[in-house]
Amino acid sequence: MVRVSRAADNRALDGRRRLRQTRPIYFFRVSSLAKLIFLVLGLLLAYWILKSYRRKVDRKEQPPPAGGEEDMVRCVQCGVHLPRSESLTAGGKYFCGAEHQRLHQKSG
Repeated sequence: MVRVSRAADNRALDGRRRLRQTRPIYFFRVSSLAKLIFLVLGLLLAYWILKSYRRKVDRKEQPPPAGGEEDMVRCVQCGVHLPRSESLTAGGKYFCGAEHQRLHQKSG
């Protein structure tokens, strides 16, 4: 059995104590304010991601317009634009009402 002197034993013990007493060096030593800023930025990022996801889901759920598109025509007499289904047709010309159709036929 090998006996180590007390002085050598104490030196080894002192070295271990010194290692324990020194604080580890952290790569990121972050203050409380920085942690708060990171937390707020993380919450904003999560909110932004969830909001964009919700918009996508809402867009998919919306039904297409029921009526669809309809051609607009112009009244020959007054120039008002109206849907083709609501106009009166005479000789390939469109009118907004019976009176304008009659006036156009009288004038021309």
